[in-house]
Amino acid sequence: MWDLRLPSGLFFTLLGLILCLTGLLAPGQRAPLTEANVNLYAGAGMLLFGGVMLWLGLKRS
Repeated sequence: MWDLRLPSGLFFTLLGLILCLTGLLAPGQRAPLTEANVNLYAGAGMLLFGGVMLWLGLKRS
């Protein structure tokens, strides 16, 4: 069986990094119904999830 933790971790880390950079560099692009910076918060969550998946995938190897 293939271990999908490493590719999933890479994907979520990359996507989280892109979203965090978007949230930091373009704070004017916000969701129309909220004042929260959704890109930054979603990116931070994806970075955290991707980091855990990468750690678990590399720990097993």
